[in-house]
Amino acid sequence: MTVRLIGLDPGLRLTGWGVIDVDGNRLRHVAHGVIKVSIEGSLAARLHELFDGIAAVVAEQQPLEAAVEETFVNVNPGSTLKLGQARGVVMLAPARAGLPVFEYAANLVKKSVVGSGHADKRQIAMMVGRLLPGVEAAADAADALAVAICHAHHRATAKRVEAAL
Repeated sequence: MTVRLIGLDPGLRLTGWGVIDVDGNRLRHVAHGVIKVSIEGSLAARLHELFDGIAAVVAEQQPLEAAVEETFVNVNPGSTLKLGQARGVVMLAPARAGLPVFEYAANLVKKSVVGSGHADKRQIAMMVGRLLPGVEAAADAADALAVAICHAHHRATAKRVEAAL
């Protein structure tokens, strides 16, 4: 049975998204992109724009589950708070569409896809291209596809454990 997953890499200015189909241990790229939010306007208006962008992608792509990368704490508390608000909106959009939403630490995503929890964006993009042949996704979209791939791996492991019980 094929399951469609969406991975999301939250940001207030740029939020990456990536959709894959999973059938057993086979992964197939469906689509990816970046939602670009205006730097103008109030924070509330920008968060609304982000919500609408994620909601539109979810409605168009029809995933069954969503996975979101956890954000790390910045040195600047104001930036951390704003990023946290963006992440909340990114989690809310698929949840409002009725999807279960899973969260993964950035280091776990990197370790699951690259093999190292401290991989850089270039290494992530390269491994995404290897795991999804022919896909050339840059920065935020590659990170989102990596989140989806990480979720696919961990989802499969959880299903095997469930079946063994």
